[in-house]
Parts: sequence; structure tokens; C-alpha cells
Amino acid sequence: MHEDEHPTSPGFQNTLLRHLDAAVIERLHLRRVTLDLGREIEYPGKTIDHLFFIEKGIGSMTATFSDGSQVEVSMFGYESVIGVSALMGTKRSLNRAYMQLGGHGWISPVEAAKKEFQLCADFHDLALRYVQAQLIQAMQSAGCNAKHEISQRLARWLLLCADRAHTYTFSMSQEVIADMLGSARSTVSVAAAILKHEELIDYNRGVIEILRPKSLERRACECYRVVKNHLDNYTEFDTGFAD
Repeated sequence: MHEDEHPTSPGFQNTLLRHLDAAVIERLHLRRVTLDLGREIEYPGKTIDHLFFIEKGIGSMTATFSDGSQVEVSMFGYESVIGVSALMGTKRSLNRAYMQLGGHGWISPVEAAKKEFQLCADFHDLALRYVQAQLIQAMQSAGCNAKHEISQRLARWLLLCADRAHTYTFSMSQEVIADMLGSARSTVSVAAAILKHEELIDYNRGVIEILRPKSLERRACECYRVVKNHLDNYTEFDTGFAD
């Protein structure tokens, strides 16, 4: 399917879109889009023109520093809408957002999304609930980075990636992982070697495989379950929405 085609089925994989009725979907003027590895979705100072609803793949939002280094502040997957800050008045992005694992999704022109948001109906409520879930993810990650040791944080991050990618095998270099965790590559290498020695993961030439997900979760800190629960269930908290 090409970018200029309309959706023809209510069978969306994106969490937020799945909870909207046909009339709302029509007003959002959705277009299917391929999200290749490395695609820039937002960049600091760049105008936010579209909202992106990921269905497959993983996106990351990073804080970028003057020396060129970066650290992940948010992760995006099938539950996500990227660019949601534009609904609340933000015109230009404050952070970089790009695809860590390629996939596909839907885009909506920001003006169409703003009009729908201003109706204060289902799209409005779901978008705000997603923002709440993202804030919890960011706060939990900040606390995790300060409190927990690197092997726990690495286990948490790999599990969240697996959830978003719907697979236990994916390509990701240790250099990228180090950037996302805000750690030195050598530190991540040592942590990965520990998890490999414990037969929780395997990795070779940038391909990571989670061998025992339940055991890896026990190895991770509590932050994994906190973030997962909020991202998986944000449509259900104190609402009538249900999957």
C-alpha cells in the first residue's frame, strides 16, 4: 500500500487508532507510510507537520547535547502517537525522534488532528491518556537511570524493545544501545556479556536474541513492569474504553 492510499479496514494495529470509530478515522485523513530504519520523524527546531501512528517498528525520542551525544527519553511502538505535543500548541519539536527498527504506520496532518482534538471527544481523551503514559515512562526511566545498575537497565530496555517489535530477535548495535541508555559502550558490553553468560540473551554481529524472556524479566528492575503496564493499558484506566 502506498502513502496516498486511504485505510480500507478498521483492523488497525496501533492502540489509539483501534479505539476510534470510522467517522473519527475519516476526519484524521490518515495515510499509510513506510517507516524505514533511521527515518527522522522529529528534529529539534523543525516544524511538526504530521502525527505518526506506528503499527510496526520501534521509534526513539532522544535528548541531544552540544557535543553530539544523545540519550533516549522515550520509546515508541504500536501503542504510540508521535507528535502529540503539537495538539497542545507546540509548533516545533524540542527533541529528535527517529526509527530504531523499521516498520510502518499511519500519518495524519497536524491541522486535521488538532481539529479532532479540539472536539474533546474520544481522540482527545485517548491522546491525553497516551501523554500521561509517556510521562510515566519518562519519569520511571529517569529514576531507573539513577537507581538501578546497568545490567538491570539493559534487561528492562531489551524487554521493552521486544514488546514493541513483537519479536525476541532484532538488530541493534551495542553502540546504539549505549546511546539509548546514556552509558559508555564498554559498560554496555560488560552488561551484555553478563546477560549472555547467564544464558538470558545471545548476540552476534548486532543481532540480539532474548533466549528466556521470563528469566530476563526477573533479572530486570521493577521499572520494566511499571512502564509496560501503563503503555499496554493506558486506554483502560478509569474509562469506558476496552480492547
